[in-house]
Amino acid sequence: MIDFSKYPAEPFRIKSVEPVAMIDREERLRVVKEAGYNTFLINSKDVYIDLLTDSGTNAMSDRQWGGIMVGDEAYAGSRNFHRLQDTVRRLFGFKYIVPTHQGRGAENILSQIAIKPGQYVPGNMYFTTTRYHQERNGGIFVDIIRDEAHDATLDIPFKGNIDLNKLQRLIDEKGAENIAYVCLAVTVNLAGGQPVSMANMRAVRELTNKYGIKVFYDATRCVENAYFIKEQEEGFADKTITEIVLEMFSYADGCTMSGKKDCLVNIGGFLCMNDEHLFQDAKEMVVVYEGMPSYGGMAGRDMEAMAIGLEESMQYEYIRHRVLQVRYLGDLLKEAGVPIIEPVGGHAVFLDARRFCPHLTQEQFPAQSLAANLYVESGVRSMERGIVSAGRDNKTGENHTPKLETVRLTIPRRVYTYKHMDVVADGVIRLFKHKETIRGLRFVYEPKQLRFFTARFEEI
Repeated sequence: MIDFSKYPAEPFRIKSVEPVAMIDREERLRVVKEAGYNTFLINSKDVYIDLLTDSGTNAMSDRQWGGIMVGDEAYAGSRNFHRLQDTVRRLFGFKYIVPTHQGRGAENILSQIAIKPGQYVPGNMYFTTTRYHQERNGGIFVDIIRDEAHDATLDIPFKGNIDLNKLQRLIDEKGAENIAYVCLAVTVNLAGGQPVSMANMRAVRELTNKYGIKVFYDATRCVENAYFIKEQEEGFADKTITEIVLEMFSYADGCTMSGKKDCLVNIGGFLCMNDEHLFQDAKEMVVVYEGMPSYGGMAGRDMEAMAIGLEESMQYEYIRHRVLQVRYLGDLLKEAGVPIIEPVGGHAVFLDARRFCPHLTQEQFPAQSLAANLYVESGVRSMERGIVSAGRDNKTGENHTPKLETVRLTIPRRVYTYKHMDVVADGVIRLFKHKETIRGLRFVYEPKQLRFFTARFEEI
């Protein structure tokens, strides 16, 4: 049985509410068919509990809403930019910050200034938009995550770690000069929100220093990663989250950041670095794609809210509740025998679609169909993270076939209660009991880029 005493109450009071309503099953069936069985194309008004993503879906605090009211919307030199810059320098330790409209804006700029065509970009498992920008700018992504990360059933800590032997082999085979940089994600989204240990970050830094190779973090969920280090890695139990985050970034040359996650805001991001020449290149590119270097696609009020949110995210009570609420949902599903990625990560519970739908082949898009059927069953919106998200090989045109075929139940920050998690679990468990009714899908519309966002399907 689940020990409910393990899960802390919400460390906040609710001041504002947004009504939600459940449409009936027949209506949900009509909605999902009209959306082409793609949960991204369902209107939010038709969703009861929205676990599509934790990106930009956070609830902001009273302090953040107060910050919105002191936005300096000057076109250049906004005081809110300086507030954000000072906050990031203090908490992350990097010298330079370039604001962007969101994380993929930072990925785009970094890929253009740091990758030469034909260079390799090793990383601890791909992420969709990250790999797209790397490949679009001539890079070749190489997965160097530890093998255990591809096994959904293996419950071990720090499954997001880089395999140092894989990295060394790539350096030996391709040459250090042919490696643009190491892309280290903290945490690793598509592996199930798995964290990276401090020891692994330190070891990656030591190895890359030998060859003059830069290391850039995908820092989107760095605070969640810090919590796992505090909870599970020897020597960090008495460290604050702020101290752990600062040490994490001391082993990097820079980072991309989607402020829509651990910065607790609804829009925005930034790119950080220590190299002055790269910074100058980034400032030139941000003017082309985003805006002035002192706002980069964000309003002054957004930068103020982001600075406040970044500080709030470092509070132990907040991040402990955030991670354990996700774990609570995972424990409910495991207790009922529902197959998920283990251990439960920091931002989502990932249903293992291979074991959930063993009657479907990967080419029949089991995760895509599972997400659509979960919406019909329960009004809960989730998202596919499998063969559809992985896309096609640029050279062969064949589907990438990741070992993990999952549906992500992503928990927004400070939005839902434990009772909402109970409702989600009930819906998943009901569907699992008649899982053989889930039918495979095929494309009726397949975009050429990042197809999972707007593709349409029909049942086979």
